[in-house]
This record gives sequence, structure tokens and C-alpha cells, in this order.
Amino acid sequence: RSESLLLNILPAEVAEELKEKGKADAKLFDDVTVLFTDFKGFTTVSERLTPQELVNELNECFKAFDEIIGKYNIEKIKTVGDAYLAAAGLPSPNQSHADDMVKAALEMRDFIVSRKKDLGDNAFEMRVGIHSGSVVAGIVGVKKFAYDIWGDTVNTAARMEQNGVPGKVNISQATYELVKDKFQCQYRSQI
Repeated sequence: RSESLLLNILPAEVAEELKEKGKADAKLFDDVTVLFTDFKGFTTVSERLTPQELVNELNECFKAFDEIIGKYNIEKIKTVGDAYLAAAGLPSPNQSHADDMVKAALEMRDFIVSRKKDLGDNAFEMRVGIHSGSVVAGIVGVKKFAYDIWGDTVNTAARMEQNGVPGKVNISQATYELVKDKFQCQYRSQI
């Protein structure tokens, strides 16, 4: 049970290193794609729901996101409130990180759009931001430690989300260059 719990908190490679060495080294990953999601009008929707209904709705959404990213070998980093952070291309590097992330983001978007049709005003609308580049990844803390990522790529993905449009997937120029031959994209002008 403790092994299962550890693998629920950390990527398998990081958990193994932690067990073997008692610590896990931070690593630089040059080619990753980072995704941020956030629910537009979260506070407004949350005021219409009971606390249990709010937690249930967040759980349904994040559970669906977890299943979607699992299909594409994407690493969930964390949720903070109504935000969801994930990275593709780590801890095991792969060349399809940007494609995988865009596919996952489109499925997440479709899930939320469908949920909105079913639940109306009691469902969330979602912004998604994606950026590709390098990150540092590692474990921080000793109590409730967490595998986390840092760097300009993370910050830019967050800005992509903040400047996104609900129901769309907002990608950076860097990500666009990696996926332009596989997805139909629309230029939004410089932001």
C-alpha cells in the first residue's frame, strides 16, 4: 500500500531514486510541454453550489483530466484550487511531448464543453494555456513533499492560460512550431 501511495505522489523514476538514495536529484529537461488550465468564473459558479457540490464538480473534472493525461503519458504536477498543471516529456523524455499535450488539451476542452451542455450554469468554462521549452523538475519539502517544475516555460504556460479564451486551447509560438503540421491552428495576433 505504501508503494502504491508513493507512486500516486511521485513519478515512478523519481520514487525509485528516492528509495535507493534517500533523495532525488533535481533535473533539467530541455524539451517539455507544460499545460495550465483554469476555470473562468470559478468564484461565481462556486457561490451557486453547496460546498459538497463544488468539491464533487472539481473532482469530476480533475478525475477526467487525470484519465485523459494518463492516455498520453503526461505527468500531472499538481492542482491548486481550480487550476491544473501538467507536463509532457518528463521524467522520461519523448519527442511527441507537444503533440501529446495538445491532444490531451483538446480532449479536456471537449469534456468541459460537454459538461457545460449537460449542467448549464452549474458547470465551469475552462481556459487552457500551453508552452514548450525547458524546465527544472524535482522534489521540494520534507512534509507533504511534492514533485514540481520551475522555469520560464512554466511561467509562460501560465500566461498563455491567463490570456486564453474559454473553450479554446491557447498555445505559444514555441508549441505551434512543434505541432503546426499536425493541428489546424488560428493565429490570434501578438499578445
